[in-house]
Amino acid sequence: MKRRNFLKQSALVSTAMMIPAFLNDIAFGQLMARRSGKVLVVVQFSGGNDGLNTIVPYQNDLYYQNRPSLAIPKTEVLKVSSELGFNPALQALQGLYDDGVMSIVNSVGYPNPDRSHFRSMDIWHTASESTEYLNSGWLGRYLDSNCQGCASPYHAIELDDTLSLALKGNQRRGFAMSDPAQLKRTTDNKILQAVGKTPSSAHHEENVAYLYKTLVDTQSSADYLFEKSKVYRTTVAYPQSEFAKDLKMISQLITADTDTRIYYASLTGFDTHANQRNRQERLLQQYAEGMKAFVQDLKQNNLLNDVLIMTFSEFGRRVKQNASVGTDHGTANNLFLMGGNLKKAGFFNGPPNLSDLDDGDLKYQVDFRDIYTTLLNRWLDAPAPQILGQSFKGLELV
Repeated sequence: MKRRNFLKQSALVSTAMMIPAFLNDIAFGQLMARRSGKVLVVVQFSGGNDGLNTIVPYQNDLYYQNRPSLAIPKTEVLKVSSELGFNPALQALQGLYDDGVMSIVNSVGYPNPDRSHFRSMDIWHTASESTEYLNSGWLGRYLDSNCQGCASPYHAIELDDTLSLALKGNQRRGFAMSDPAQLKRTTDNKILQAVGKTPSSAHHEENVAYLYKTLVDTQSSADYLFEKSKVYRTTVAYPQSEFAKDLKMISQLITADTDTRIYYASLTGFDTHANQRNRQERLLQQYAEGMKAFVQDLKQNNLLNDVLIMTFSEFGRRVKQNASVGTDHGTANNLFLMGGNLKKAGFFNGPPNLSDLDDGDLKYQVDFRDIYTTLLNRWLDAPAPQILGQSFKGLELV
């Protein structure tokens, strides 16, 4: 951005902050504008969730041969098809599957997979090739070029203290926060408020100007999100977990018609190298019970058709269990979609092929960028090739 344009925009934002809220509404007609377009919620399983013990191929003898003490016994699997079933910890999710608001894509990955947590997550965040290094994320680039009216950071919100690379564009980026009230208390600090409202003679310096703009954007977003967070209080009973608390906040902001198109939340701890079963099932239960409440909340407010939820992990685990009754870093994995506008509820494709492995790892059947292409083209109304840097075929998902 040219310095002159930046200073002009900074001045406008700063001026807007000093106008009483009710005048802001009238003057700019946007603060309380109703949400337009559909909402995408991304849920990240951090640590590389074991997909084979999540969606269990309970009819496949190779599964039990490779995991003699880690496989989910057939009698415990929640069977939802003739070949596949849910981990028993996902019982709360089975109702969503039965209601036709859940689609499971098996064997999702990419060519030449990287088993490093950091690098693999980078690839998923940026939608790059495994040999390519990018500094911007796929959702950040969507904000850059194709999200109409998305100049404010709160158009993409991550429920966390730090912002994922996925939400960082080249010109725009999303907004990370854990709680609107806490954020408001922080930005209401008298010194920060004074700095934000006082023009500085040093704004011609680019670094100072950038910091000033970031401060003003943060204060403006904090005010907006705090007001929106008070509009709707859910009556749905959410579980007592940090993950469920994040989902509850997202639901309340969506229901309040917050002008946000992307929400991002994470559930961490899936790096299960030893004694996997109890740990993974505790996390899966948190996920399932949180999602059940979240979907019920959206349904109750007639919003499920406007919201699409995608859950992914940076990689799956190896097919064979290790000596510590856990699993090591692998490749392809399953991906979940939930919403009221799915083209194909249930299983989108067949189970992973356990008899055709790549050095002990599952071979991917669906490139994750095919899924991104579908979400960009058909859900966010954005041209995927421009954002992803190349064309992928897309899938009949939504």
